[in-house]
Amino acid sequence: MSTPSELVLLLLRIGFLLLLWFFVFGVVYSLRADLFGVRARKLPAEAAAATPAPAPAAAVSTPATTPASGIAAKAPAPVAKTGAPATASSAMRIVITSGPKAGLEIPLGSEPMTIGRSSESGLVIRDDYTSSHHARLMLRGGTWTVQDLDSTNGTYLDGKRLTGGPAAIGIGIPVKVGATTFELRA
Repeated sequence: MSTPSELVLLLLRIGFLLLLWFFVFGVVYSLRADLFGVRARKLPAEAAAATPAPAPAAAVSTPATTPASGIAAKAPAPVAKTGAPATASSAMRIVITSGPKAGLEIPLGSEPMTIGRSSESGLVIRDDYTSSHHARLMLRGGTWTVQDLDSTNGTYLDGKRLTGGPAAIGIGIPVKVGATTFELRA
């Protein structure tokens, strides 16, 4: 027959074992969050903004925006009166052409935009080949430039890896960050 002290000892052992397992799960969860990032839920407004807007039926010279999302709809690049294509300073949006967010369009302002895995980035790209703060897109003297922020896998402009300082981007020139490729569009 068990004495009360043996029963208390058994309960203490079970309690200690449960506490140990909670500790192990906490460590595993913390490591997963550090390695893969914390999962962020999309708010209903962000979910609607993430879906690409349909292309307009008629050709327009300026991008139309949908009032619900504020994301620019696809429109052909405007052509100047001389027949030359628009310059990089007339870029109004980023269009992701390949990768997990293909089709997403983001309007450009005049402020620099960081690209990376971090939730603080202006363009968040969650893949294994993108650094937390991978690249920076900025307007310098009327020309959009891209700068690699010492990323592990590099930033590629028109198929060539960026080295050194910022490089000018032309409209329609592909920029590759991780597994995502995007272009500037008017």
